[in-house]
Amino acid sequence: MQLRRFYAEYSRAAGYLKSPSLLFMRLILAHGFYEPAMMKWNDIAAVSEWFASLGMPMPTLNAYMAAATELIGVVLLTLGFMTRFIALPLIVVMVVAIATVHLPHGFSAGNNGFEIPLYYMIMLFALMAHGAGRFSLDRRLFGEDA
Repeated sequence: MQLRRFYAEYSRAAGYLKSPSLLFMRLILAHGFYEPAMMKWNDIAAVSEWFASLGMPMPTLNAYMAAATELIGVVLLTLGFMTRFIALPLIVVMVVAIATVHLPHGFSAGNNGFEIPLYYMIMLFALMAHGAGRFSLDRRLFGEDA
């Protein structure tokens, strides 16, 4: 019984960390998407050529879609605005990145494997499930509790 009460109290106290952890998760993801987004926008023609070399259909369209999704994702994640909505297209970008670029290199991030995109996907799934948290425009505008 003592362990049960301790765990219940610990869980209640840890619940206060939900919104700060969701904020940090959003900011880490926004930071992680920023550099790839800017790299794509800085030379979209090269990205289109690279996508074509990977065998992607409509490489120019896909280059613009990936770049736009990532950049919009940076803004929306940072603000905590439409967080549950933007998570899905960012997950799609990560699935495509894993399938076309990272999978042949295995799991390890050090070998350009799919480790980091997988972690991003897991964090994006968590944001879809839990929302942006208290420190977000979603909370202010839509009254989302989480």
